[in-house]
Amino acid sequence: MAVQQSVGQDPYFPGNGDLRYRVHRYELTLDYRPGPNRLSGTARINAIAGRGQLTEFQLNLADFRVGRVKVDGRTPHYTHRGGKLRVRPAKPVRAGAAFTVEVQWSGNPRPVNSPWGGLGWEELEDGALVASQPVGAPSWYPCNDRPADKASYHISVTTPSAYAVVAGGRLLTRTTKASTTTWVYEQAAPTSSYLVGLSIGKYQTVLLGDPGPGGVPQHGHIPAHLLPRFARDFARQPAMMELFQELFGPYPFDEYAVVVTEEELDVPVEAQGLSLFGSNHVDGERGSERLVAHELAHQWFGNSVSIADWRQIWLNEGFAKYAEWLWSERSGGRSAQQLAAGAHRLLFSLPQDLRLADPGRKSMFDDRLYQRGGLVLHAVRCALGDDAFFRMLRGWAGQHRGGAVTTANFTAHVGRFTDEPLDELFDAWVYGTTLPPLPSPRTGGAV
Repeated sequence: MAVQQSVGQDPYFPGNGDLRYRVHRYELTLDYRPGPNRLSGTARINAIAGRGQLTEFQLNLADFRVGRVKVDGRTPHYTHRGGKLRVRPAKPVRAGAAFTVEVQWSGNPRPVNSPWGGLGWEELEDGALVASQPVGAPSWYPCNDRPADKASYHISVTTPSAYAVVAGGRLLTRTTKASTTTWVYEQAAPTSSYLVGLSIGKYQTVLLGDPGPGGVPQHGHIPAHLLPRFARDFARQPAMMELFQELFGPYPFDEYAVVVTEEELDVPVEAQGLSLFGSNHVDGERGSERLVAHELAHQWFGNSVSIADWRQIWLNEGFAKYAEWLWSERSGGRSAQQLAAGAHRLLFSLPQDLRLADPGRKSMFDDRLYQRGGLVLHAVRCALGDDAFFRMLRGWAGQHRGGAVTTANFTAHVGRFTDEPLDELFDAWVYGTTLPPLPSPRTGGAV
């Protein structure tokens, strides 16, 4: 089997993130005025130095005015240019020691440039939303912007009282003073910087189903005029939650929220504990239900179990694609075998030059990666049989909850659920480029 590359600085985005330290908590205090699109903020970042003495480090932060920086209460030397806040503490931080960084910033937030257009903070006609995957988080707050550096978050947002603020996590308090309201959220679970979600708009809030004792609270935040269509389009999300907990294990966060914006979005946006959909994803006919399943599945695969670097993105998207097929199969639609056959026909008609294990930056979001990633899971299911396959999936989600993984971690994990080596399967599907034959169930297997 091909050997997975070691994980270091992300080769797709070498300017993002700093391996010399890790963050364990962000405390963000923000004030946003939608009219002038004005953001001011203070970040308190609790971090731990790596194996060497930390004489300098960097945070990723877009083109804001930086008002103050402190490291352990002392003013360091720092520079801010090209999206990087480089900091040299007044006193070096010893190896393995905890330290605290405080940053104040202000300005007009806007998306950062990328090969896929603007990413991150997006000003809407009446409000704002954050769509950061993969490197848009620095568009609105200073961070160690690499997916494996996961931290807890405490987020306070003050905005005019006409607007609601929705963030991933649990709403702790909502306090109104004069014409503004402050919303305070806590996301205790380890979260990658690009998965910190935020939406500011004029929404009605509804409860999706009755979670009951021990259930998962699920809320929708929707413009009032879209409520009738939303009610039909998301009616089966509680059933999805129930199914995915059966197949993947317990939902990994405290609650789950979905937001529908007034504006159209090319694709829904995943965040931790939160998914954002455009008005075009709500048609009253369940036309985007597969996307509802896809985004919910990301809470297990991509958000709780995160990737160590962006070369591993098929572990996010292939799993979420296969979850679409599982939902279809279990809710009266086409079977996973039928959907796999359709994906296989599609890929057979397209260039076969994409390598899942390292697709290259330009192909990170190529639809072939999603389809082929789903087919990998189907091939593994066919090889293992349903009982071992779903035990494998639940084990993967449970053992790596809150962590970051690689393709090599996955292939090793799968190997523990079979006596027959699957090296040839992974060599062909994950490390090769030529499309292998369509996988078929084991004799008597239920696929």
